[in-house]
Amino acid sequence: MPGIKIGIIGGSGMDDPDLMKNKKEKKVTTPYGSPSSALTTGKIGGVEVAILARHGKKHSIYPTGVNFRANIYALKKEGCTHILATTAVGSLREKIRPGDLVFVDQFIDFTKHRNLTFHDKKVVHTPMAEPFCGDLRKLLAAAARELKLRHHNGGTVITIEGPRFSTKAESHMFRMWGADVINMSTVPEVILAREAGICYQSIAMSTDYDCWKEGEEPVTWEMILSIMHKNSENVKKLLVKTIATIKNTDCNCS
Repeated sequence: MPGIKIGIIGGSGMDDPDLMKNKKEKKVTTPYGSPSSALTTGKIGGVEVAILARHGKKHSIYPTGVNFRANIYALKKEGCTHILATTAVGSLREKIRPGDLVFVDQFIDFTKHRNLTFHDKKVVHTPMAEPFCGDLRKLLAAAARELKLRHHNGGTVITIEGPRFSTKAESHMFRMWGADVINMSTVPEVILAREAGICYQSIAMSTDYDCWKEGEEPVTWEMILSIMHKNSENVKKLLVKTIATIKNTDCNCS
């Protein structure tokens, strides 16, 4: 697949030497400072990939402290044409159960303190009606069906600042706004990828019901880690199967 290089953000365990061939670690510098981690480069199923740990290799960077501009710039500089970004999300809908995967197609930005653009020296108005890559979403849904993974093709993610979780009032408000899942990382990552001309799609893993659902324990970090650990092999299989199907396409992302 000439010209294809896949950036994986998150992707814990994808640098397994049994999975990734010609594995190398590469430090990258950018005009925006250092990215969250060195890039792990190599091939998965014969396809060039570059893996970046959004919160650092030891999950030491809190959500607002992530240097999103450096991360996306580093992947662009590495030649990535597509990004598959894994993210834990809280479910704001009964039908999205803990353990489900959601391939979101819209976002709501509820962040307050982040650098949202590369275009802070000149005014560039980037279209954002369809922020995620529809082609990647179709491939992920097809792979999830083949693997018999419970998933939802489409949905709206709301990104909050964090690192605290929502109050009940906020959780109910977000539901009223039309959000289906909630996280602390998709914005501005998806915006910057669009500005950089990279096809971007989130793989959102539902870990909890936030705190809106009566009878359910409010979300905790331990709860998130437990569900992510249980589902990590499924996400790994999904990424491997999807990466093998990605081709150069004339989508609306660039």
